[in-house]
Amino acid sequence: MTGKAKPKKHTAKEIQAKIDAALTNRGGGKAGIADRTGKEKGGHAKYECPHCKITAPDLKTMQIHHESKHPKIIYEESKLVNLHAVLAPVAELKPKPGIRGSLKK
Repeated sequence: MTGKAKPKKHTAKEIQAKIDAALTNRGGGKAGIADRTGKEKGGHAKYECPHCKITAPDLKTMQIHHESKHPKIIYEESKLVNLHAVLAPVAELKPKPGIRGSLKK
């Protein structure tokens, strides 16, 4: 009979995942809230619906939103508000949350 191998407590992959999770900005906290709501610089939400003020990251998502929530109104890309163009000067002064990497490095 062969003996049972003693299992490792932590694998190298597991340790690397913990290090990555600790050093990567996942968009949490106060900076993450500001990024998700888009109040400071638009965040990941680049476009704003002119009818209900909901935000979307790209034109395709905004078109899907418009077709489902405003089916009687004609979709026009020219009426969409580009939050990055409107709020861009404020964004350059502050750290960018939600971007892979860490400010700790």
